[in-house]
Amino acid sequence: MKHIARKRFGQHFLTDGGIIDAIVDAINPAAGQPMVEIGPGLAALTQPLVERLGHLTVIELDRDLAVRLREHPHLSVVESDVLKVDFRALSNQMLAQHATVTTSPKIRVVGNLPYNISTPILFHLLAQVEVIEDQHFMLQKEVIDRMVAKPATSDYSRLSVMLQWRYDMANVLFVPPQSFDPPPRVDSAVVRMVPLASPPQLDFKTLETLVQVAFSQRRKILRNTLGKWLEEKGFTGHFDLQRRAEEVPVAEFVALAQAV
Repeated sequence: MKHIARKRFGQHFLTDGGIIDAIVDAINPAAGQPMVEIGPGLAALTQPLVERLGHLTVIELDRDLAVRLREHPHLSVVESDVLKVDFRALSNQMLAQHATVTTSPKIRVVGNLPYNISTPILFHLLAQVEVIEDQHFMLQKEVIDRMVAKPATSDYSRLSVMLQWRYDMANVLFVPPQSFDPPPRVDSAVVRMVPLASPPQLDFKTLETLVQVAFSQRRKILRNTLGKWLEEKGFTGHFDLQRRAEEVPVAEFVALAQAV
């Protein structure tokens, strides 16, 4: 029986064979690698991935789809909201299963993320990034534009800073609406996210709050927003507050968080 895409789950199923092949090539899965796919849906990506990997773990919220997926002999199915999945525990479990195979001690994560909750998923994974080798996600193109944006551009935002301090990222593939059923009303793209091998040492909550305050009124000079916050923190160091948040490079936000 044909599965009808459910709006509440943000379902848009990938159907373009050429795009599917290009995504799998970008991911470049190898036999034995421990990999998790978020939102496998109708298994358009799942099947070519598992053919290269040998085994794949999938996270699916839709109960009907999860039932279908369990029929596949080379899949481990986690029926859950991805925001409730403990990736550290899942990583331990998967690596134990792959103990006889020479693989990375970390897991790879891929998926066509539901566009309505893509940012919360990215931050959920960021909080557990130490167990992740790399991530390849299909997302709304405008979200990826913000993720990889450079300072002094209109796309540079809180999301840019909060991901770039921890990942090396690249937009690797454009995906048009007609590649899906039903077609979304937006363009899509695939992003590659590789955690930095030696990330800056800082208090994450401090950086998170600092960046949130800085971008809270992005058209204003930082003296009017971040300046007041720094005064409350008793910060006496030097930081140029005669700029807008979008003009400050990631490295300067990181250095300020470390100093505070």
